[in-house]
Amino acid sequence: LGAAAGALRAGARVTLVDAAENPGGQYHRMLPDAYAAARPGRLHHGWRGFERLCGRVLGHPRCDWWPESTVWAIDRPDRGAPHVHVLRGEADAPERERHVLCPDALVLAPGAHDRTLPFPGWELPGVCTAGAAQALAKGERLVIGDRVVIAGSGPFLLPVAATLLEAGSTVREVLEASTAATLVRGWTRRPWELAAQTGKGAELAGYAGLLARHGVPYRTGRAVIEARGEGRVEEAVTARLRPDWSVVPGTERTVAVDALCVTHGFSPQLELPVAAGCELRNGAFVIVDGDQRTTVPAVYAAGEATGIAGAQAARTEGLLAGWIAGGGSAGAGGLG
Repeated sequence: LGAAAGALRAGARVTLVDAAENPGGQYHRMLPDAYAAARPGRLHHGWRGFERLCGRVLGHPRCDWWPESTVWAIDRPDRGAPHVHVLRGEADAPERERHVLCPDALVLAPGAHDRTLPFPGWELPGVCTAGAAQALAKGERLVIGDRVVIAGSGPFLLPVAATLLEAGSTVREVLEASTAATLVRGWTRRPWELAAQTGKGAELAGYAGLLARHGVPYRTGRAVIEARGEGRVEEAVTARLRPDWSVVPGTERTVAVDALCVTHGFSPQLELPVAAGCELRNGAFVIVDGDQRTTVPAVYAAGEATGIAGAQAARTEGLLAGWIAGGGSAGAGGLG
C-alpha cells in the first residue's frame, strides 16, 4: 500500500497485486468481509491511519487492486522491467485467471516469515509460530489456545502477547532467550537512534502495562527446550540460558499449556527478488540504494526484503520506492 501511494503521488498508473483477500499484510491483517465486524480495528495499532491509506489508494482512479492474486513467475527481458505472471482468483480454485503484466517499473514488497529454532516436540499440534498465532487472532478472531506460552527472541514477542491477551487467551508467560544484559547492550549501543524513536518507547510502555495488568511474567534469559504431550502439546519445558543461549543445567521447569508460540526473528521472503535477478547482501537481503533501487534496472524493493526494521520503516521504504518507480524526482519534496 505504501509503494502504491507513492507511485500514485508521482502520477503513475498502478496495479497492486496482493496475495491476500484484503489489504494490510500481516501488520493490518483484516477480518473477512463475511464477518461484518463492528470493530475491525480492535486488535490493531494505527487502524484509522490504515483505513485512510486504504481509501486513498484503493479508491484512486489510477489504481487497479488485484486481491487473491499470486505471482508465479517473473521473466527478465533483455531490456526494461521484468514481466510478471499472475494467477488471479481464490487459491486452488480450478479456473484462476492468468495474466502477464509488463510494467515500466516493478516494486517488490514480499515481506517475511517467522524464523524458528527447532526443539524436541516442536512438531506437536498446538506448537506454532508467533506470526501464525497473531494472524489467526487478527484475521479470524481465533485464539491458538487458552493457556499459551510465547517464547523466542526479539521485540515481536510483545505485540503477539498483546494480541492474544486482547483476543481472550491466558498467556502464562513470555520468554525472551537473550539475557537482560544482552538486551540492554542492544538497546543502548546507538542511543542517538533510540532517542529519535520516542513512539517506540511509548509502545513498549503500553505493552509492559498490558502484561502487568494481566499478571503475565516477562522472563529474560529463558527459553523452551522441549514440548511434550500425547497427540498435542500439553506442557512446555523451559530452562535458563547463558548469554550464548546454552542451557544452564538444573534450571528446567515445566509449564502446563495447550498452545506454544515460538519465534526467533524473521527471514525475508526472497523468491520474487531472486526470480527478478536482484543481487543479495550476504545472501540474506536485497541490495538497494538510497532510492530503493535494486541491482536490476526498473526493479525496486521495500520492506523486510531489504532488512528487518519494523512496520514504520517498511511503510517509509515503500512510499519512497513507489515515488521513484512512478517517476518522482529524488529530493523533490513530493512525499512530504
